[in-house]
Amino acid sequence: MKKVQYLILVALLAMSATVANACTNFLIGKKASADGSTMISYAADSYWLFGSLSHYPAAVHQPGVMRDVYEWDTNKYLGQIKEAERTYNVIGNINEYQVSIGETTYTGREELIDTTGIIDYGSLIYIALQRSRTAREAIRIMTDLVAEYGYYSSGESFSIADPNEIWIMEMIGKGPGNKGAVWVARLIPSDCVSAHANQARITTFPTEKTSKNSISSRHINRINDTTITVVYAEDVISFARSKGYYKGADKDFSFSDTYNPLDFGGIRFCEARVWSFFNKVSSDMKRYLPYINGESKERMPLWIKPNKKISVTDVKNYMRDHYENTPLDMTTGMGSGAWGSPYRNTPLTYKAKNGKEYYHERPVATQQTGFSFVAQMRDWLPNHVGGILWFGVDDATVSCYVPMYCGMNSVPECFSPDNGSLLDLSWTSAFWINNWLGTMVYARYSRLIPYVKAEQDKWDAYFLNEIKAIDERGRELIAVPDIRGIDQMITSFSCKQAEKATKAWKQMAEFLFVKYLDDAEKGTDEKGNFLRSNGNIPAKVIREGYPQDYIEKELVKPNPERFRLKTQKEMDNRK
Repeated sequence: MKKVQYLILVALLAMSATVANACTNFLIGKKASADGSTMISYAADSYWLFGSLSHYPAAVHQPGVMRDVYEWDTNKYLGQIKEAERTYNVIGNINEYQVSIGETTYTGREELIDTTGIIDYGSLIYIALQRSRTAREAIRIMTDLVAEYGYYSSGESFSIADPNEIWIMEMIGKGPGNKGAVWVARLIPSDCVSAHANQARITTFPTEKTSKNSISSRHINRINDTTITVVYAEDVISFARSKGYYKGADKDFSFSDTYNPLDFGGIRFCEARVWSFFNKVSSDMKRYLPYINGESKERMPLWIKPNKKISVTDVKNYMRDHYENTPLDMTTGMGSGAWGSPYRNTPLTYKAKNGKEYYHERPVATQQTGFSFVAQMRDWLPNHVGGILWFGVDDATVSCYVPMYCGMNSVPECFSPDNGSLLDLSWTSAFWINNWLGTMVYARYSRLIPYVKAEQDKWDAYFLNEIKAIDERGRELIAVPDIRGIDQMITSFSCKQAEKATKAWKQMAEFLFVKYLDDAEKGTDEKGNFLRSNGNIPAKVIREGYPQDYIEKELVKPNPERFRLKTQKEMDNRK
């Protein structure tokens, strides 16, 4: 490939990774959670992603069988790899052994994108889920795969979890003609939380020379030793030296600063989301506001110990964050409009007539989310019932997180990849129902979001109560395992709950569409029924107008005389 063509392709790949895969992950250790489960969350944010739930059934393969690999983002054919003898059942981003994986793309040094690699980041996730029984095994499989077949994508951060441990692994390729990747994986302390959001976050780390708890890929067969808390590519530092990226001592080597150097965008658009999550669980995060504002070099730690135990409901709500009640609050200011909307027109940056570039905040919850989840792994239950993927489509702000058990053997029709697409609207698709609802909510945010939050709270409480019965049945099956019976039970349960929630969301959207048609509110009684007179005529229509503070700041103050109603005296005195 000619150099000019290659550079153009690299630029397009990097742009696609930066724009299409702007995601967010939160990681909660088992001693930091309220019930002793491990949890990771993931928002898959892309204007090109249809929100649906994937399913890869367990299978046994004959020796010599090859597997086709297609890029997850584009469905482009990349090549073939050897298929595993046995693969495990996978629902979305969790498998039957309660192994769960999420990601965020940080791109990093664009010259390290290897367009000849066979394994992209998305395929890496789902292949690893089909082959892994623990998080440590997933790390070994993922790193072995890219070493053997080459890594096609740009820089990536992975959350890799099982019922006992959570790891963060950061990886980047070596460029064309240099197969493989450099990477570092660190175990999150069980009493801590971590996060990543499109910016590499692992800085310095212990090596074999400095800690007995650290091993290189040369000894990756030792990864199952529970004393090991750091694993890294053998050449992660030497490769950086060979490329001229780093010249210091090994002990001072920082993966993030070397392979994904910080700029203001990396801080404000990416690290700020991590800060917002940390700020919700710790009282010590105000000290990092200068860092978030691009005024200080003091980086946030990779993990922190929260001030309180974190519930699964807490994590769902953290995924709906727009920096509310912080200096970055998106529900305030002129950009939020009359109804305090935290949404802004894209793109993320814009130029003024003065030639300077400006930006919108980039929150955790965003309109371009395809799907998001909170994976909850519980070691006190049988695997098939212990793992729950709390799954939602579209923007988490307006979505409902529905419990999808990891042992399910099919997906609900409302979440099916074949039920609609980004260019084919389906009124039985949860993705399309949620987008319809969201479009209404964004325009009248402060008026409509209370309805959505009330429904989310109601359904979350309902689901948490319902899964108690499934948990009890799961405990009964510990002594006498009945995998087929329990799989049928949890599949029926999860599919039924997803369809019920989607129906409820459709009814809520229909109600709000009628209630606020033409921006005039129709009156309802205490049960939410429309007030009627003479059949189907609204008995009460409220023309609310704009909030008073918006009137004063945006309509009157800029030009007090522009829209002032003239008095009769002024009319009488006309010339």
